[in-house]
Amino acid sequence: MYRLAGFLGLACLLSASPVAAQGPCRMSLQLALDVSGSVDAREYRLQLDGVAQALLDPEVQDAILAMPQVPVALSIFEWSGRRSQRLLSEWKLMRAPADLQALADRLRRTTRREMSVSTGLGTAMLFAGARLGTAPPCSRNVLDISGDGKNNDGPRPQDTDAAALSGLNVNALVIGPNRPGAVGAQAHETEELIAYFRAYVLRGPDAFVEIAVGYDAYAEAMKRKLLKELQVIVLGQAEEPSRN
Repeated sequence: MYRLAGFLGLACLLSASPVAAQGPCRMSLQLALDVSGSVDAREYRLQLDGVAQALLDPEVQDAILAMPQVPVALSIFEWSGRRSQRLLSEWKLMRAPADLQALADRLRRTTRREMSVSTGLGTAMLFAGARLGTAPPCSRNVLDISGDGKNNDGPRPQDTDAAALSGLNVNALVIGPNRPGAVGAQAHETEELIAYFRAYVLRGPDAFVEIAVGYDAYAEAMKRKLLKELQVIVLGQAEEPSRN
């Protein structure tokens, strides 16, 4: 099994974060965006702007802000190769529409930086696992990892140390190629990628894969994914008193 001592050290250094000392939240949610070499400049912009669009969608906002007394904590990072992770947004408790607007504005202002062209999917998962040490105490911890390819750099997802991902639910947004009329192997690329993420990336109860057929469909896929995650946790919190 692989361990990333550097990431664990980073988590320790950041564990004194002011957010970590605040009250409980119902879910910590990390959005991990694939910026490897398969993602061109246009697709990069569609991805970041797509997240911004999804966060400002009225249904998503209602779900995120449904319980301000136990808010959702959001954090966003980009990833490519095993040594390439870039934090775009530190943990932030979402208590009001202005919090979501500020995060969306930050994403829309973000420009691309040079990073590895390879795909370190397992390392991105370990990076997210280490960052739980900086998160506020939450009832549920979720990683949303977007990707359009299989791991080709660093530890494979199936070889990651389970202890390093303990307590982290991992869902995936698979971005398949938009190739109408494709035949042969190309016709089955998306299905193969979905099977790969289901077999090796998903972690935890009720983990699932959402699908975007091309980056033009990314914003809507992200909206569907967020609604599924957020509505489940809101319903769970709402039903809790009736069990007592």
